[in-house]
Amino acid sequence: MQSKLKSQRVNWRFRITLLFTGVLTLPLSVAEAEGTLESSTHTEWAFRSPQKIAVPQVKSRDRVRNVIDSFILKSLEAQGLVLNLPADRSTLLRRVTLDLTGLPPTVAEQQSFLSDNSPEAYERVVDRLLGSPEFGARWAQHWLDVVRFAETDGFKSDQLRPNAYRYRDYVVDAFNADLPYNRFISQQLAGDEIEPDNPHALVATGLNRLYPDEDNAANLFQRRQEILDDITETTGLAFLGLTMGCAKCHDHKFDSILQEDFFRLQAFFSPIIERDDVQIASMEEREDYARKYQQWEAATAEVRAKIDNLIAAPRQEAATFSLSKFEPAIQECYLTAPEKRSPYQQQIALIAAKQVEKTNAKTLANKLGKEGKQQFEKLSQELDSYEHLKPEPLPTAMSIANLDAGSPPTYLLDGGNWKNPLDEVQPGFPVFLNHAQPAVTHKPRAGTSAGRRTELVEWLTSAEHPLTARVMVNRLWQHHLGRGIVGTPNDFGIQGEPPTHPELLDWLAVELMANDWSLKHIHRLIVTSSTYCQASRIDTSDQSQSLATRVDPNNKLWWHAQRRRLEGEAIRDSMLSVAGQVNLQQRGPSVQPKLPSGVSKRYAWEPNEKLEEQRRRSIYVLVKRNMRFPLFDSFDFPDMFNSCGCRTQSTTPPQALLMLNGDDSLELADVWARELCTTFNGLNASLIEFSYAAALGRPATRLEISHGLQFVEQQMIESNAGDLPASVSDFCHALFNCNEFIYID
Repeated sequence: MQSKLKSQRVNWRFRITLLFTGVLTLPLSVAEAEGTLESSTHTEWAFRSPQKIAVPQVKSRDRVRNVIDSFILKSLEAQGLVLNLPADRSTLLRRVTLDLTGLPPTVAEQQSFLSDNSPEAYERVVDRLLGSPEFGARWAQHWLDVVRFAETDGFKSDQLRPNAYRYRDYVVDAFNADLPYNRFISQQLAGDEIEPDNPHALVATGLNRLYPDEDNAANLFQRRQEILDDITETTGLAFLGLTMGCAKCHDHKFDSILQEDFFRLQAFFSPIIERDDVQIASMEEREDYARKYQQWEAATAEVRAKIDNLIAAPRQEAATFSLSKFEPAIQECYLTAPEKRSPYQQQIALIAAKQVEKTNAKTLANKLGKEGKQQFEKLSQELDSYEHLKPEPLPTAMSIANLDAGSPPTYLLDGGNWKNPLDEVQPGFPVFLNHAQPAVTHKPRAGTSAGRRTELVEWLTSAEHPLTARVMVNRLWQHHLGRGIVGTPNDFGIQGEPPTHPELLDWLAVELMANDWSLKHIHRLIVTSSTYCQASRIDTSDQSQSLATRVDPNNKLWWHAQRRRLEGEAIRDSMLSVAGQVNLQQRGPSVQPKLPSGVSKRYAWEPNEKLEEQRRRSIYVLVKRNMRFPLFDSFDFPDMFNSCGCRTQSTTPPQALLMLNGDDSLELADVWARELCTTFNGLNASLIEFSYAAALGRPATRLEISHGLQFVEQQMIESNAGDLPASVSDFCHALFNCNEFIYID
């Protein structure tokens, strides 16, 4: 009876959704849904496999640098419009350098490019930037936004995840190495299944550990469900560009996603467990470690047994106390013998163990009497005498694995509530994407949980999949051109913005797959197109541009480049770079720069002792969910609790105040000024000219040089002390606060 009611509810919700979105006017069964959905305008584009589109012929052939321009010009010419004039070379160099590396071009790089008059000069710059280690550091940040990367749990305690940074390093390295995007997906979703001996693939599975988590929660049933819900929703947003989470409690109100689709996708992840002990080392290193550790265990077995017996009572007391906060059903999961636990009980017991078994031996020994403490100290010293046999711990990663045997059942939840399970569902793909299912070669083994996520990966990376490649190339386009071809990068559904150029997006998606899923190939195509290289400035006195502002005021046809503001991280990196203070060291634990006074002491961090550590690139700054670095936060850093496909761009007083009064801008202006005064041996026109080029990426005009000299001289007079470095610092500070400094033209 329950199953029948559920089926009726799904059918009617599905019909109502289609009725109010204008796709359907007559009753429909779920079995008929796919055929009807394919007849709608939206799904004819978004939910069908991308096709290799014929390149259109256009009139303005002189503006066609590659295929992208043909598609853009086709739309423009249909409206009687043309591309804007090309950007000047200084503007273009600054644009592409900041886009691809997140750092401004140095004065030497500007001089080299401007003096190179060969036709291949710009392409050489692009290749240099794509090959730079700073490329990965720049583009990893965009991906980390999408997967809501953070290094703490969030919620009240906001506990640190000490190895989370390894996932960030993996993303940086993957983009620098141009890891094929299909393998990038595979390693993150199923690296432990597909490449179990590859340490990088194991680190990559840290993607599935980035969820916010209340580590001291008492209701572990709810906690487990919330984690799975978050993983499922983020997978849908990041890889499918679909708001799968809207179908958690009921069928999607607008898209053709059934509630059952949400939980069928979730079933791929239901067997996973957290692993914080995965050793990321070569097979030889792991074998050597295991051999030495076994020797240490054998030598210390007797003394360790004595220690365990000594603290057994306080350990049991502490465990009993910790366990008492859980409801009886959770206690039962933990207390059931491991070999008798169901897969579901195994998961709950493992989560509970993190709270129940976290007290260390020394703390437990403090609960012993005087004689017991003395005995513990003696045994500890004896254990320490074997320390020379104990191998140095190998680095470990924040990773996942599957339960050893079986998989917990996944149920359709009434209203999304874990307390109200309906029918059990099996791993599967959304009904309306059934036509995109590939022939899966890696099936789960009977009676085990292995292979589920491998099956998911094979579906996602199939050449017939309608969304995976489209969603990613749209993200690349968005960050280069200022807005995606689909303006809602996390929502390709009916409520998302329709594509401005669906044929171009199809062509780019097929091009990505045809070129071994190389993201750098797509980057290069985009930034070498005339569309990308055109100017952002509009001359309304020009007849064609005046027409364009009336026909396409929002620039959806890309008839001019889009002026864009830098993110807070890129603003900080630009100041560090211009001042000659940026530390380009990659990988390793995150750093903690100095915080402004007034930051809440509860979540504040202690800054690194070494200033050079504090001045590493912004992507390496510690990411705390409950305390975002103030400069980043003021410039719209995501909340990291949810996937962010496109950052907001607000204009607020704190932005101006932090740039004017913040420690970063003031201190870096001072450092830069002292360097300038030394390099140019005092105040002269060359100092002003160099400063403009370094900060703004262009030559200064004669008027700007004159005004710059006058400004510094006036500051020296007003200071009464004639302090040249301090006066030049004011000038440098003014350059940091120019709109031109924080915008890409």
